[in-house]
Amino acid sequence: MRKPLKTLPGVTRRQVLTWSGAAFALSAGSAKATSLSGPPGWQPFSDNPPETLDNKGWLFLNENEVTTLEAIVDRLIPADELSPGGKEMGCVVFIDRQLHGFYGNFERLYMEGPFQDGAPEQGDQSPLTPRQRYRLGLAALDDYTRRHHHKRFHELAPELQDNLLSGLENGDITLDGIDGSVFFAQVLSNTTEGFFADPIYGGNRDMAAWKMIGFPGARYDYRDFIEKHNEDLRLTPVSITGSAAWMKKG
Repeated sequence: MRKPLKTLPGVTRRQVLTWSGAAFALSAGSAKATSLSGPPGWQPFSDNPPETLDNKGWLFLNENEVTTLEAIVDRLIPADELSPGGKEMGCVVFIDRQLHGFYGNFERLYMEGPFQDGAPEQGDQSPLTPRQRYRLGLAALDDYTRRHHHKRFHELAPELQDNLLSGLENGDITLDGIDGSVFFAQVLSNTTEGFFADPIYGGNRDMAAWKMIGFPGARYDYRDFIEKHNEDLRLTPVSITGSAAWMKKG
């Protein structure tokens, strides 16, 4: 048996049916709306422009940190026939810019105690910010390699560098002042982000990572391609700004 239509106090059944009819008319009318075409009538970041970086130097990392980190990202993403390595792709530039910005100091996160170990699904529970982790971790890694191999990390053979990074990841290597596995996870995550991020942020030089995986980038829309199925559209990737200037090292 059909249930009676319930109404709010003071609202009649006729009013409810009237409102429903009006809503249907509006939805039916919207189906006949004119489709837009042509370029968008807005400019990217018109109300919130991205930070422009005219300084071609490093914004947070010092030269020793840059040298060590460039060696690390080149082992995490070595150059091959698919793409350049992490260093050439600008992953360290990306990391440096992120550390310089609000991410580096966790300005948008609650950073008061108490701090204690949590479950993996609870996320980062450390009192250290990314800036602190990089500053402590890179120095501690070079100190470790000096003590055990009498060289800085970037001076070691690639095979030994790989073994050391694996030791950090697995927790087999202990660094002074910082958890080695946590430091490794931080660098790996940021390197991956820099490799695939929009070039506006300093990495993914010449959009090589997007070209490698066939990602078309930050396009306005795909209306011209909706009816094309199971075919290579051969779309050239587009940056957020659409400007090649953002792909250069800032």
